[in-house]
Amino acid sequence: MPLLKPVKWALAFSVMIASASCRTTEERAVVTTEVEQERDTPTGWLSELIRELEQEDVANPPAKVYRYTYNEQEVYYLTSRCCDVPARVYDTDGNLLCEPEGGITGEGDGRCPDFLDTRTNETLIWEDKREYN
Repeated sequence: MPLLKPVKWALAFSVMIASASCRTTEERAVVTTEVEQERDTPTGWLSELIRELEQEDVANPPAKVYRYTYNEQEVYYLTSRCCDVPARVYDTDGNLLCEPEGGITGEGDGRCPDFLDTRTNETLIWEDKREYN
């Protein structure tokens, strides 16, 4: 009889471990997606910029924000949204680094002429999904 108690504990422990690891593939996908979204969710100045864009009229083409690596640093790129409105590149603190395209000449402000050719590690952070009227 003394052996029965450890066997019950071992069985109970095994059932507990098995049930804890029995997430479905869909549940694991949801958890993975939530972690990825948390990592990619903008905070601080970038969240504020996105809120401001959402308050404006829909641009044509719609606004998008990407994260890139440029000159060995993480940067955020707000696409050019129309005509002469320049695209903007910000550092992680929200400081405007340059305007690589757009403006009156279409060539931006000249402070990062190689941005479009040398940027890497593209990640779409946000896009305006509202319909343009």
